[in-house]
Amino acid sequence: MPHSKSNNLRLIEFFPITGWLKSYTRQELNSDLFAGTITAILLVPQGIAYAIMAGLPPQLGLYASILPPVTYALFGTSRTLSVGPVSIAAIMIASALSAPEISALGNPVQSALMLSAESGIIMLLMALLRMGGLVNFISHPVLTGFTSGASLLIIGSQLPQLLGLKAPSCGVELACYSEYLAGIVPATLLIGLIAIGLLIFFGKPLVFILKNAGMQPYLITAISKCGPLLTIMLATLAVAYFDLKAQQHIAVVGNVPSGFPKLNFDFSPIEKWYALLPYSGFIALIAYIESVAIAKVTANFRGEKIVPNQELIALSISNLTAAVSGGMPVAGGFSRTMVNFAAGARTQMAMLIAAAMLALAVIFFSPWFANIPKAALAAIILVAIIPLVKLSDIIHTWRYDRGDGIAEAATLLGVLVYGIEEGIMLGIILTLISHLRKTSQPHIAVVGRIPGTAHYRNIKRHQVETWPHLLLLRIDESITFANINYIEEFINAELSRQPDLKHIVLIFASISDIDTTALEILENLNHSLQAAKITLHISEAKGPVLDKLEKTDFIKQLQPGKAFFHTEDAVRELSKDGALSL
Repeated sequence: MPHSKSNNLRLIEFFPITGWLKSYTRQELNSDLFAGTITAILLVPQGIAYAIMAGLPPQLGLYASILPPVTYALFGTSRTLSVGPVSIAAIMIASALSAPEISALGNPVQSALMLSAESGIIMLLMALLRMGGLVNFISHPVLTGFTSGASLLIIGSQLPQLLGLKAPSCGVELACYSEYLAGIVPATLLIGLIAIGLLIFFGKPLVFILKNAGMQPYLITAISKCGPLLTIMLATLAVAYFDLKAQQHIAVVGNVPSGFPKLNFDFSPIEKWYALLPYSGFIALIAYIESVAIAKVTANFRGEKIVPNQELIALSISNLTAAVSGGMPVAGGFSRTMVNFAAGARTQMAMLIAAAMLALAVIFFSPWFANIPKAALAAIILVAIIPLVKLSDIIHTWRYDRGDGIAEAATLLGVLVYGIEEGIMLGIILTLISHLRKTSQPHIAVVGRIPGTAHYRNIKRHQVETWPHLLLLRIDESITFANINYIEEFINAELSRQPDLKHIVLIFASISDIDTTALEILENLNHSLQAAKITLHISEAKGPVLDKLEKTDFIKQLQPGKAFFHTEDAVRELSKDGALSL
């Protein structure tokens, strides 16, 4: 019996779907059916829009919205994450495909499928190496700066679609761009502006109206989330009815093949794999970080648990599935996930239902997609992306922590000026430099005793008791090779200010580790103090730190200095002969 129970736990761990399916109820099915239907409404316009944004045929976005969510539902630990094409990945794919060394190899569709395959393989390797915690190495300011910078790039890439502009064929002269802007197609701009207006109306204004009308929350969600599909339908009908493609030169999606592509396992030539590898690595990293961040948001609302390493496995298999089924790289989408969650999704059954509905649409309704105007798709992307540009966050971050503020601003500017990969690397490097700077200059407080208590606080912040011959120092950081010289200089500066010192107590309450270099310098410092007739002591050292120190001669070398359990014990013993001062 225990062996059987252990096997069941392993099965649930690798296939989380087997866990919630056992207790799946009819009520949950009703909720998932409703949420899946609402989410399916978003899948068509978003799938097409993100594929076009990436510079790919529209069907690659649709295919990526069918089988990959199904495989995620089998392996993923989030019950509401909606996996498929996402805007940030789309702009990264576009950046990769437009790189000279990639475009020179030709066949962008094959390159996109290879990006899916390589991203999946990289995530799988990360999972095998238990690198799920890698998400913690990119700080929130860097991620925010990257998101804002990438969002601005996306906005820039969609404005020509909204205006009906074609790529300029001349240089960078002002006259060239004047001629370029003169090519705005008024009918395209009108469709785009009307689409934006409709999408905005279906947001907060319509929700406010429906709430005041006393409508049920689930109906409000259903109606408000129909905005993108209704916008696409109206724009497509207008293009078809008034023959705007021929009459006004409106750019449309064009033919979308019906049905599914054949499963493809041919990803040669090998030189493309090498060329695409750096781009795949960044796509895999950002897709994973974005997906886990979104999954954690919705999981926290319901007290559910996300397993980062299992998420790597789920996303890797989803991307491999996208590769063999003709889809672009996938990740968890913020807008779709929040729609899925708000619509009442209880489990991944909602995404299975949404994927099934999209599959039916691809099989039977693909001809209807041909007249979708690209301006309407651009409007959907712009309305979804603009809230992700958070320039004011840089100011708030700067006020709280200048190092993080610099990293956030540099990441944003790096993405805009140098490119996505370079911007992320710049942000990570600056974050590490900021962290090392903080670590190398730890906070050190000269402390004294609050009168009538056994509490010790910073003499610069509180009225405390001090002793001319006794110095109490609290070091608020582990002692390492990076900061030991700073600590030594701080102690020497205090010695010059207090010539009557006889005892120094280092309070180790905040210290979790002392490395070898730091220990050696502490030993040398102790010898120097003993030569000056000053005794060094330590207090409140944690068990693991004491264990390491006891493996050396440091405690013995301190003598007559001691290792006190409490700072109060040290003060009682060492302050007997000292005059009290305030």
